[in-house]
Amino acid sequence: MDRFRAFIRTSLLGGIVVVLPTVLLIIIFNWLFDIVTDLIQPFTNLVRDNYQLPEFFADVVVMAIILVSCFVIGVTVKTKVGNFIHQSLENKILRIAPGYTMIKETVMHLFGGKQSPFSSVALVRIFDNDTLMTAFVTDRTEQNVTVFVPTGPNPTSGLIYHLKPENVFPIDVPVEVAMRSIISCGAGSHELVHKLTNNRSETAMLKS
Repeated sequence: MDRFRAFIRTSLLGGIVVVLPTVLLIIIFNWLFDIVTDLIQPFTNLVRDNYQLPEFFADVVVMAIILVSCFVIGVTVKTKVGNFIHQSLENKILRIAPGYTMIKETVMHLFGGKQSPFSSVALVRIFDNDTLMTAFVTDRTEQNVTVFVPTGPNPTSGLIYHLKPENVFPIDVPVEVAMRSIISCGAGSHELVHKLTNNRSETAMLKS
């Protein structure tokens, strides 16, 4: 009887592990699609009413038009005339708008226009002992390294520290590995620690 219960429990959990990520992915895509369609609803209504298209196809047409327009604008601003017009418009009008610069910096980070502040993973020493924390290097100066130490399981909240370079130990692991460790409250952190240990061993060998 106990074996049968264990079989049922493990099979059920195994099914949940397989199905749940797919369901969550569908929910996220549906949520994003709803947000986008709400934003473009006025244009969707225009296309739907003029061309008698179903709501879904009108949404697709509007999104396609927006993507093509972004492509054309991107090609245009690469030319001398387009870049001149863009720079003039930005310097004389857009930069005056409150929050424009912050929004532009955020968008450029998200879409790769600049190096993402979360592209470098490190283990950092915050206290005056051997305690280490998982962090992301967000900025550097000659005297300090600024890091963001997220809290688990929610990596969007955390604390910002300005540390001496000797207290920051960069590790060459993908950001996804660090994120998984944070979201799972430390599970899988052995890969981060193992990488740091290897780095220290290699450094010691080079010095010797």
